[in-house]
Amino acid sequence: MPHARKARAIPQALKQPLADSLLLAYIPFNSGALGSKPGAHRMKIDGPRARFFVPADSARGASMTDLIAKTAMDKRLAEIVGPVIDDMGFELVRIRLMGGQTPTLQIMAERPGGGIEVDDCAEISTAVSATLDVEDPILDAYTLEVSSPGIDRPLTRLKDFDTYEGYEAKLETADLIDGRKRFRGILAGIEEDEVLVNMDDGAETVTVGLKFDWLADAKLVMTDELIREMLKARKAAGGAPAALDETKYDEIEAETGPDEE
Repeated sequence: MPHARKARAIPQALKQPLADSLLLAYIPFNSGALGSKPGAHRMKIDGPRARFFVPADSARGASMTDLIAKTAMDKRLAEIVGPVIDDMGFELVRIRLMGGQTPTLQIMAERPGGGIEVDDCAEISTAVSATLDVEDPILDAYTLEVSSPGIDRPLTRLKDFDTYEGYEAKLETADLIDGRKRFRGILAGIEEDEVLVNMDDGAETVTVGLKFDWLADAKLVMTDELIREMLKARKAAGGAPAALDETKYDEIEAETGPDEE
């Protein structure tokens, strides 16, 4: 007998104060074009290039599967629901089973070219819920949430770092690399299995190359530029309200703290 659960499709954008009146998170950032990149923010750096090397036994950072599904239970759930989402024509971006009085299974998904609609999330929720009723991997009652990756989305696949070239991002490695784990800068695409990031180093900008397998976490940084580009993409796709006034949106303050340590 299936355990009781509540299933709901929650727009990730509704959790963002900047987008509480618009389903912004369900609109492709790049007008739905596969592999398109935000040229307005692209940086070409001809300066120094830094590559970091660590011993093979310590280069045990996350694989793509670890970024998508971190824990053993997350991985098991990804094996169950991933094929269901793929068969529906979407891609699993991230899955997390989060604790609490009532555990929450959070699934982020999108189309192969980016973007997802509210109705798509509802359909995924229905299909995934039916599959989990049969497989029954979670013993207790839980809440199922299906959403888009959001504006300041996690970057969980190597292709994400190429798609969002030109945007600011925060990255964290599993092990210390040259004395640090946290990196912040402008994504500069990929080169084979390396993620390239343009970072300020004193008076100059250097391009840092990090092996994708070293990454434990990565996400876009919420900035005014990111919001503006997303709004422009939505307008170009015909999804923005005719009377949309961008001046009504709050300014984004740059984060400060230990992110770049």
